[in-house]
Amino acid sequence: MDTINRPVVGETAEEARQAYRHPQPAESPPDLVIPMAVPEDERLWVPQQPNVWLRPLCLSATRGYWVNLLRVRKSGVLSRHRHPQPVHAYVIKGRWRYLEHDWEAVAGAYVYEPPGQTHTLVVDEGVEEMITLFQVNGAMIYVDPDGRTMGYEDVFTKIDMCRRHYSAIGLGEGFVDQFIR
Repeated sequence: MDTINRPVVGETAEEARQAYRHPQPAESPPDLVIPMAVPEDERLWVPQQPNVWLRPLCLSATRGYWVNLLRVRKSGVLSRHRHPQPVHAYVIKGRWRYLEHDWEAVAGAYVYEPPGQTHTLVVDEGVEEMITLFQVNGAMIYVDPDGRTMGYEDVFTKIDMCRRHYSAIGLGEGFVDQFIR
């Protein structure tokens, strides 16, 4: 195996190819590797509302964020919401937009949403399926058109939603624990 980057100053090319020789911190949780992030097993998609599902990837109860795939199979308005913390998104399939902006997030696009903005997510006609990876920090606060709070979701409501779903379909409520960090 060739070394792509230059070795650390004072390190030989041979040393650059050696693994770290010491134990990782005992307090560090185990790595989380999900070989099929977009699952073939339909049961792994957690229903949120008709024609809208999430696939949990990382539910960080200790840091207050979650990473999931959002899948939508029908056009329409999903939600109007705001976030007190930033959100990152990567569109895997399909496209979506916010009513409050003039851009459209298409397959291959990365989106950064600054904290505090309120936006209304729409999947337009002609999109058979939209799948986007979202990292949501903090919470999603659902609001009416005037900004009055109608509800919220956070990592803990997502964990509860997943527990109920996985229990109901026979995988067991503990199935979600593999995604919790």
